[in-house]
Amino acid sequence: MERLAGRILLLGGWRRSGLAVLAGAIGALAMPPFGVFAAMFVSFTLLVWLLDGLTGNPERSGTLNLRAAFLTGWLFGLGYFVAGLWWLGNALLVDASGFAWAIPLAVLGLPALLAIFYGVAAMFARLVWSDGMGRIAALALGFGLTEWLRATIATGFPWNAIGYAAMPVPLMMQSSYVLGLFGVTALSVFVFAAPALLGTRRGAVPGLTLAVLLSAAHFGYGAWRLHLAPPEIGEERQVSIRLVQPNIDQAQKMENADRVGVFEKHLALTSAAPAAGHQRPDVIVWPETSVPFILTENPDALVRIGDVLQDGQVLITGAVRAEERGAGLPPRYYNSIYLIDDKGQILAASDKVHLTPFGEYLPFEDLLRRFGIEELISLPGGFSPAASRSPLTLPSGLSFYPLICYEAIFPGELAPDLAGANAIINITNDAWFGATPGPYQHFLQSRLRAVERGVPLIRDANNGISAVTDSYGQVVDGLALNISGAIDATIGMPTVPKRNSFDHNLNFWLVLGVLGFVASISRLGFIRRMN
Repeated sequence: MERLAGRILLLGGWRRSGLAVLAGAIGALAMPPFGVFAAMFVSFTLLVWLLDGLTGNPERSGTLNLRAAFLTGWLFGLGYFVAGLWWLGNALLVDASGFAWAIPLAVLGLPALLAIFYGVAAMFARLVWSDGMGRIAALALGFGLTEWLRATIATGFPWNAIGYAAMPVPLMMQSSYVLGLFGVTALSVFVFAAPALLGTRRGAVPGLTLAVLLSAAHFGYGAWRLHLAPPEIGEERQVSIRLVQPNIDQAQKMENADRVGVFEKHLALTSAAPAAGHQRPDVIVWPETSVPFILTENPDALVRIGDVLQDGQVLITGAVRAEERGAGLPPRYYNSIYLIDDKGQILAASDKVHLTPFGEYLPFEDLLRRFGIEELISLPGGFSPAASRSPLTLPSGLSFYPLICYEAIFPGELAPDLAGANAIINITNDAWFGATPGPYQHFLQSRLRAVERGVPLIRDANNGISAVTDSYGQVVDGLALNISGAIDATIGMPTVPKRNSFDHNLNFWLVLGVLGFVASISRLGFIRRMN
């Protein structure tokens, strides 16, 4: 290890740059659908040694070292995001004639922008770099802070945050209940980077010991919560959920030519008899924008829904909602979720709050439209964001907290107490991404929202991955990618909504404070030794 570390420390030029990109790309293997957990240990160990090589160059000034650290982190991020997000280009192939030109922007341009955060993380860590365990803490501090910023700045895009690599299965997801995504992210970077201490030896014993203890706590808490935690107090209500996954080709949806056929396919899957061993579903769920017309302008469609639903059943479906603004003005359009009863009446609705840039709305609209750039979903004026989110309250008294599409990747989109909801409902349309890693990554991130808040998740997609999970992220039942059909799953929901008493934001900043303290103390000791 020492010999390998020494060779990497001495690398320069294109070899150093190439290894930085490769290190980031290796880390992407830890994300779904590959889930190679060990890849992150290789990735961050290489990054630490590359940054060590900068500190050992006496010819560089402090400013040049910071610039070199930023470049190293940026190249690392470029490799990570290109390898992990290349599938975004698939969405542009749905309407290739209009958007194929933008594939390089999606596959290379967006990763180049996101990599800036990792460049800042490396540069920040370099400010308090030392030669022992402290530099591992500095890197964890830098990545923890910048991953949080990545979820916040310019509407945010925290896709594939490093912490997800530490939570691939329910046993390893439970720490997020206490720390949230970003607290887990900061500590996981420390653990992933700890093997780098074997290459330089200084601080190896305390650093590796701490990494082992953190890992033991991570696995131990998961095992305790899954198998030994006392049961929740309060009566549970068993609810049968039917997830309808029609698997409509996205190009067909956009052409809007066979709207009646698409609608009837949803109705047919809704009315199918329950599978052997399953009871009649109480709640039927259709995916995002599954109704191919404005529901409120098509009363016949509501009548058809009422005819298909049996007594006491309700339908939760995604649809576009139009809001008139008066004579001479185009209506506002919202990406919405409706609750409809067995009489075809709309009982409740909620609109999407966090819209997808370039998909549902155009940032810097006036400027970009001058260059002929449009959003992927073409509506006059695009979609409008809702000012707030409204839980869907069922006639039974249960309440679901709605998240539409990629809103589920943002921990901050969920109210601390979920507004008293008993479960999270997430409808989406991952058909945009085809048979790529995208739907698998999206599903993992949605599951983590349920674990963080301690409530079940009901997730329905046009084309995978549709599933019902319990409050621990364990899949009760679901439908895989590229499957057309419906699945029935029964899930227990506490009649009294549960509230996670842990303050994830507070715990995240406490974690950063501890890492900052360790990094600062190590840096002071390093300076004294140098002097």
